[in-house]
Amino acid sequence: MTEHTPDDPMAELPGVSYVMPVLNEVTHVEAAIASLLDQDYTGPFDVIVALGPSIDGTTELVERLSTVDPRIRVIDNPTGSTPSGLNVAIGASGYPIVVRVDAHSLLPRDYTRIAVEAMQRTDAANVGGIMKAEGTTPFERAVAIAYGSKAGLGGGAHHVGGEEGPAETVYLGVFQRDWLTRVGLFNEDIRRGQDWELNRRLRAAGGVVWFTPRLVVIYRPRPSLERLARQFFSTGLWRGELARRFFTGNALKYFVPPVTVTLALLGFVAGVVGLVLIAAGASAVGAGLLFGFIVPVVYLLFVGVAAIDAARRGGGRTGAWFLVVLPCIHFSWGLGFILGFLKLTKNITAHTGR
Repeated sequence: MTEHTPDDPMAELPGVSYVMPVLNEVTHVEAAIASLLDQDYTGPFDVIVALGPSIDGTTELVERLSTVDPRIRVIDNPTGSTPSGLNVAIGASGYPIVVRVDAHSLLPRDYTRIAVEAMQRTDAANVGGIMKAEGTTPFERAVAIAYGSKAGLGGGAHHVGGEEGPAETVYLGVFQRDWLTRVGLFNEDIRRGQDWELNRRLRAAGGVVWFTPRLVVIYRPRPSLERLARQFFSTGLWRGELARRFFTGNALKYFVPPVTVTLALLGFVAGVVGLVLIAAGASAVGAGLLFGFIVPVVYLLFVGVAAIDAARRGGGRTGAWFLVVLPCIHFSWGLGFILGFLKLTKNITAHTGR
C-alpha cells in the first residue's frame, strides 16, 4: 500500500487523528487507546494523547504505550482541562479528519469507518452517535440505566437513539479539521459542555452536525457516588453557564432538573414550617403549608417507579442503587445549574480547582 503524508489529498482514505485529553485515568485509558488501535478503518491514523498533570500512574502508563507504538504521541496539557487538552492535541495533529475520544469510552471497531462514510455522504462538519453507558457493578449499572433513560438525562438522541439526520449536538464527534479551525476550535473558558457550544458555532457558521445511530460508543460510568455527584455538579454548573450565555439556544429539557430541585426543596421547607407552626398552635396556617410536601412526595414516587424499571432491567441491587443514583444525578446537576446560571461558575471553579 502506498504511503501518504497527513495532508496528501490523494490518499485512498483521508487520514484520521484521534485526540484524547487524559487526566488521572489509569483505570480506563489503556482500554480506550486499544479500541483506537483496533479500528477496522484502513486509512492512515495517529493517536494524540493530551496528558494533564496526573498523579495516579496515568503518565507512566501512556508514556509506556507511546514507546511501544509510535502511532501514539503524548503531549503536555499543563492545565489538565478537557477543552485545552483537545485544542493542544488538535494543534499537534495533521490529518484532515479529527476524532474526539474520551478515556472513559470504548470505540467499536467500525466506528471510524462508519463516521467517515457518513461524513463523505453528507459533507457534515461533525458526525457523531450514541453514548451507550455500561457498568460492571450494580452501582455502575444503575448509573448506566439513568444515562440511557428519559428519567435520567432527558432522553436526548445521543443517549437513547433516534433517526439519522441533522442534530443540535452529538456525543464526542468526528470533525472535518477545516471546520474546526474555521470556528476557532474548542472554547477553553468552558470546562464542561464544550461539545454543545462548539456544535452551536459549527451550525451558526453553516456547518451540519450529523447524528447517526449506527455509531455506538461504550461509556464507563463513574464508579462511586462521590465521583458521580462531583461529575454532575460540574456538568450542571457549566450547563447553567451556557444557559445564561445562550438562553434561547437551550432546549427546555435543560431546565427540568433545576426547576425540580427548586420546587422539591421549597415544598419540603414549606411542609417542615407547617409542622412547626402546627406544633406552636398555628394550626390553620400550618395545615396549609403541609401541602408543600406534595411536591417531594410526587418526586419520590417518580423515583420509585423508575427504580422498579431499573430493577427489572438490571436486577434488584441495581434497582436499589437507582433509588440513590437518580436523585444524586438530578440534585447535583440541578444545584450546579442554578449556581452556574447565577454567574457563580468562575468562583466555584476557582475554589474547587476543577
